[in-house]
Amino acid sequence: MNQTALVIGSAVVAYLVGAVPFGVLVSRAFYGTDIRKGGSGNIGAANALRTLGRRGALAVLALDALKGFAPTLAAGALGGTLPAAVAALAAVVGHCWSPFLGFKGGKGVATFLGIVIALWWPAGLAFGLVWVAAVVACGYASVGSMLASLAMGPVLWFGLGRAGLVYGVVAALLIVARHRANLDRLRHGTENRLGLLKTPHRS
Repeated sequence: MNQTALVIGSAVVAYLVGAVPFGVLVSRAFYGTDIRKGGSGNIGAANALRTLGRRGALAVLALDALKGFAPTLAAGALGGTLPAAVAALAAVVGHCWSPFLGFKGGKGVATFLGIVIALWWPAGLAFGLVWVAAVVACGYASVGSMLASLAMGPVLWFGLGRAGLVYGVVAALLIVARHRANLDRLRHGTENRLGLLKTPHRS
């Protein structure tokens, strides 16, 4: 297949796969509710933990990560680093601006996690370690997500070279930008803490 066609095709497929709003689907199918109507209103795993409980959160986390992992891995297997990086960015964009939700969406963190595992699995381990350390230290999932995302640029540079650095920096800046409301709440002391040790009654 022509490299240009592969890159374009990978981007389109990854965008559509990334756009599938698993948080909404899981909450409606198994909990009879809409995740967007509770907690922070976000469709990701952190809000799923608040509104659906641990099992719901794990399901959303796994599915959102998978929709980043699968197209990135497939594009890399077919064409190498460039198609993989393009697919990776397209999957995050799809999650953040889903056509299935009127071009609204989540913040791309779990999808980004799946992507970095597909690109270079030690980066996924580093992401998880930074996220857990930050959340344990401060209690805010948003802080853990932003710090872990920002750490991926140098980590992916170490594993993949310049292409990894460029992708990691661009994706991290996009994710931080999607957290602007969280940053505002952090400044005003009104940000929601993540209750890792609490289990909502619907779990």
